Amino acid sequence: MKERFGSDVGFYYAIGAFTIVIFVVALTALAVLSPAGIGTVELGGLVVGFLLFMLVYFVSVTVHRLEDGDGL
Repeated sequence: MKERFGSDVGFYYAIGAFTIVIFVVALTALAVLSPAGIGTVELGGLVVGFLLFMLVYFVSVTVHRLEDGDGL
């Protein structure tokens, strides 16, 4: 496990994956516990916004990796 988190980039990828898991768990909890349910429009906007955020996050991590000369 230490090899995986030996660099900052590995840690950033792990944090991104953890964020996605938390988002999915939170949406599931909201769907189950909310008495009114989740509206389609609200859910769509929330998911699209989150996916755009994560896209920017992972692109910036990849750019950081390329700047350090790690390559892909």
